[in-house]
Amino acid sequence: MAGGVAIQGTTDISRIEAPVTVKAYLICAFAAFGGIFFGYDTGWMGGVLASPYFIELYTGFRYDYSIGLPIGISKEEFVISSSTSSLFTSILSLGTFLGALVGGDIADFIGRRPTIIGGCLVFTIGCILEIASTNQEVLFVFGRLIAGGGVGFISAVVILYMSEIAPKKVRGAMVSGYQFCITIGILLANVVVYTTQNRNDTGSYRIPIGVQFLWAIILGGGLLFLPESPRFFVKKGEIEKAAKALAFVRGQPEDSAYIKDELAEIIANNEFEMANIPQMSYVQSWLACLKGDITRGDSPIRRTILGAGLQCAQQLTGINFIFYFGPQFFKQLGTISNVFLISLITTLVNVLTTPISFVTIEKLGRRAILIGGGIGMVVCQFIIAILGVTAGRSELNNHSAVSAMIAFISINIAFFASTWGPTAWVVVGEIFPLPIRSRGVGISTASNWFWNTIIAVITPFLVSADKANLGPKVFFLWGSLCIFSTLFAYFLVPELKGLSLEQADMCMAAVSPRKSAAWRPDHTFAADMQHTTEEKALASEAVEEKV
Repeated sequence: MAGGVAIQGTTDISRIEAPVTVKAYLICAFAAFGGIFFGYDTGWMGGVLASPYFIELYTGFRYDYSIGLPIGISKEEFVISSSTSSLFTSILSLGTFLGALVGGDIADFIGRRPTIIGGCLVFTIGCILEIASTNQEVLFVFGRLIAGGGVGFISAVVILYMSEIAPKKVRGAMVSGYQFCITIGILLANVVVYTTQNRNDTGSYRIPIGVQFLWAIILGGGLLFLPESPRFFVKKGEIEKAAKALAFVRGQPEDSAYIKDELAEIIANNEFEMANIPQMSYVQSWLACLKGDITRGDSPIRRTILGAGLQCAQQLTGINFIFYFGPQFFKQLGTISNVFLISLITTLVNVLTTPISFVTIEKLGRRAILIGGGIGMVVCQFIIAILGVTAGRSELNNHSAVSAMIAFISINIAFFASTWGPTAWVVVGEIFPLPIRSRGVGISTASNWFWNTIIAVITPFLVSADKANLGPKVFFLWGSLCIFSTLFAYFLVPELKGLSLEQADMCMAAVSPRKSAAWRPDHTFAADMQHTTEEKALASEAVEEKV
């Protein structure tokens, strides 16, 4: 594109993206590191809530570390109250809900990359407040809220950033790497908590919290050397910068025909969407996400319902019940001597089965694994519930039945980790057009954290012995909600594997979700907008950039 040649596109659908390079893989892999924040910060709280020193700190009960028993009360009574447990766990999700909404907004003003770096700084401040707390409940809660805001920034914008720079052929696998990093974060949290659980000093909770500083330094520092999303620059009309960023990401020279064609397609798609979703005032730009005909697959409101609903459906599978309250739930089963070890095993299952999605999401597609995984989870959860109210009742002290329940909990996790875990994030990153993409992804991510908050608030009251005391019966609830999640995927989720983000727009406009797997693109946006070399037109009348 040097030498004064204007940006022009192509009618050849096979040339709208440059060949995949190692550089693209490495950039996406590093960006996926943001999942460590998400996973680690949701993983350490459940273990810390069950550690003796932390319970002493926030209840006033005494504990004899030499014999491993509480003093003056029973083992069952030596727990943090359900209301405090609910507050400590859910306040993070409230912060992430707010952070995701604000983060998506900020990403449209200053860029995807600076927003993620800012999220790392906010997260660090929250961690400092958590560590500074001894038994000051308000300070600890405020720290969790601030840290949650940082995680919200990161969780929303990392998905946005990865979706915009990942090559279409491997976008699903690349964004699935984000979920893989979430599982690694949860595993690391469990390992750290497992090693500090029996400390009789503040290290029992300060060490798990302090480890998080490392994630902030790695992600925030590394992003200083990575490029901004080319699609952000296109949205801002800075075509020269978009060309340089795209050339860096694709590992091609700026004057490459591939860079010209892909950039022209991005510009043409943005012009097409801007004509249908014009930019208005600040408030109206948010309301634009809710406009259109709900029956049209490509309308903004339909996309918003799909994104927010899919994240809601992911949370309603009940997976975070296991990761938030696993140690407390396993303790209720009666025959497990080391609940932390069982939690560590279930977390390891989560990590080891997530990479299955790297292959299946591109081979089988998004819809197929969401529906198949949902059916698998429904079966597992009802089996767990049935065992729990029959042979696995705690008063029967039936070790074999409890072992079977743990086995099906692990199988349930495997189904989630290889299907719903990564795929919900992949789909959210694909379905929104550029004019509302950052806000759409922000709303969808906020939906994830909103329902995460609801589950974190109500679950202690559902399973605590002093409240509803559902115990294993809670899996009847998760199984029923999982049926809803599976039906949601069947009726509303389109198949977008192998399509560019611009082609995903075409697919959603052309066919219903149930017919989307058979759809194939037959033209380009550059051709539609008359921005092709064949027609001797510029990529945009507003763009006379010489790049």
